[in-house]
Amino acid sequence: MSQKTLQNNKPEILAPAGDREGFFAALAAGADAVYCGLKQFSARMAADNFSIGELAGLTRLAHDQGVRVYVALNSLLKPDELETAGALVDGLKRHVRPDALIVQDLGALSLAAQTGYAGEIHFSTLANVSFPSAVQLARFFPNVTRVVLPREFSIDEIKAVSGACPEGLSLEVFVHGALCYGVSGRCYWSSFLGGKSGLRGRCVQPCRRIYRQGEQRARFFSCNDLWLDVLAKVMLDVPAVSGLKIEGRKKGPHYVYYTTAAYKLLRDHPEDSQAKKTAMSLLENALGRNATHYRFLPQRMYNPIDTDTQTGSGKMMGRIRGSKNKPYLEPRDDLFSGDLLRIGYEDESWHRVMRMPKSVPKKGRFYLSLGEKERPANGTPVFLIDRREPELAAEMKKFADQLETVSDAKIGASRFRPALPQKTLHRQSYAEMHVMRTPPETLDSGTDIGIWISTEIDPAAMPLSSRTWWWLPPVIWPDEEEKIASVIGRALDKGFKRFVLNAPWQMIFFQPGKKVAAWAGPFCNITNELAMENLAVLGFSGVIVSPELGKKDFTRLPARTPLALGAVIYGNWPLCISRTVSDTLAQDRLFKSPRGEFAWVSRSDDNYWVYPDWAVDLTAHAETLRNLGYSMFVHMREPLPAGIKMKKRPGKWNWDIGLK
Repeated sequence: MSQKTLQNNKPEILAPAGDREGFFAALAAGADAVYCGLKQFSARMAADNFSIGELAGLTRLAHDQGVRVYVALNSLLKPDELETAGALVDGLKRHVRPDALIVQDLGALSLAAQTGYAGEIHFSTLANVSFPSAVQLARFFPNVTRVVLPREFSIDEIKAVSGACPEGLSLEVFVHGALCYGVSGRCYWSSFLGGKSGLRGRCVQPCRRIYRQGEQRARFFSCNDLWLDVLAKVMLDVPAVSGLKIEGRKKGPHYVYYTTAAYKLLRDHPEDSQAKKTAMSLLENALGRNATHYRFLPQRMYNPIDTDTQTGSGKMMGRIRGSKNKPYLEPRDDLFSGDLLRIGYEDESWHRVMRMPKSVPKKGRFYLSLGEKERPANGTPVFLIDRREPELAAEMKKFADQLETVSDAKIGASRFRPALPQKTLHRQSYAEMHVMRTPPETLDSGTDIGIWISTEIDPAAMPLSSRTWWWLPPVIWPDEEEKIASVIGRALDKGFKRFVLNAPWQMIFFQPGKKVAAWAGPFCNITNELAMENLAVLGFSGVIVSPELGKKDFTRLPARTPLALGAVIYGNWPLCISRTVSDTLAQDRLFKSPRGEFAWVSRSDDNYWVYPDWAVDLTAHAETLRNLGYSMFVHMREPLPAGIKMKKRPGKWNWDIGLK
């Protein structure tokens, strides 16, 4: 297979492809690599995605052009899915031969190893490798050669992680595309309110909706798109950055082509003013949202949330006007036959997508043929979301004509069966743990206490107790690492030996040989026994499993667990954790969703936590879990802001409906 060799070690331009046409557009634009997903276990399940047969032909086509192909298997894997996921990895190894797999679940590492897959493995941004020394532990897994960094990073933070990269590990940085409000891997909003997990690619984007707080009604959590545009050249001087990533597997080929072509120009001609001008024109016509540099420049950070501007995806073309029987649009720019329009915002259940039957000039009048029930109100925005200009269609057709299709029928069923760990007998005594922000004045001798580590707490000032557990934050940013490490050091010096880590990489804070009890916390998002096996290798002695799981999954896990098991049984679980908050949203005050749910935002260190006003509550199933072998029950208790009271309502989360 031929491979492109980039001059001067330039990072590759990595383009998204959610379907065959997007793949062709990426090739036509000159992408160095294309990333895509299968029809299962992808963090973008709303994209069309690919079968093994489709991807086999497309990968061969890409390799003939010297373009690399990365396949995203970056979903959480439930216990009953390991065989299916392993068979897919086996099929990829035998028929597709991708250059890399993109994963978040530690269990996927084991499946890749067991199938004999020898390609690269990249940790998804969902894996939340968020502080410099974390990359050293990520490299502990031999085939892991790249880490995709969080979108929230500044250039200084990217450089800090680059400086910590061990040999054989590189970094991938997002340069363009949608910004989630929640930190990747730390958003449970869609799952908590409707069972569709963002960690499994099924997010229904509740952060894009209109919320109300007092008299204000706005999209308080809907972010503009990240555009690094001309600033991308700064990354050319960061040694470990090997990939500039464009988000957008749910986007059409027009977006893929325009953004890929733009960033290729910006990378290859960073000082050429005409190239910059052309690239910016391409980006402005790529049909994305409004732009933000977000936190990239630490001396000039932008809040990505602007409630005064629209944040619908696509290019705003105007608003509906006219009478009830004759609605029309006067477009702000030319519309062409075949253009794809969306009337209304994505989060509005009545929004409609339509294809233009003819061309309409700028400020011309296009009457919409809609039934009475479909008639949107005057003022409803209309967005151009995809375009098939003849020139791009012709370029894409060249690749379509070269494609050698591979029938799925010829692929055949995989015979792969995963080797699962044997159950380990644990002598862990049963315990209840109450987790809180500040130490209680007195300690109940019969209850374990969990205390969140923050940059402002001093464990040395606390009385030593064998029933105290120190909880590490779910996200540690680069500028917090040294402070958090110092707090952990003081706890160890005092004699505390029990810690709950909320990312696997946080084990790097504990020197080998230190006799501590380290449990993986619920924010590690552990959902299967192979992931637990890898945690055991890292030195964990127990795991508080993901509270997203359903009853069936909670029931299956104890059968083959290599670790002691715990569960969040009650308390305040966040809808998400973010690094930003709207300037127009009051903290520690309730806001209301379109469906009548209430929540609030509170800050802790450098993160904003969004909490619903009802608790996770599996206390009715405590006896069942205990009989299954769960030995640690966690109660998460947050201080309630003034005037806020928790509502009594079912808090079973996905217990009955299962993790989707």
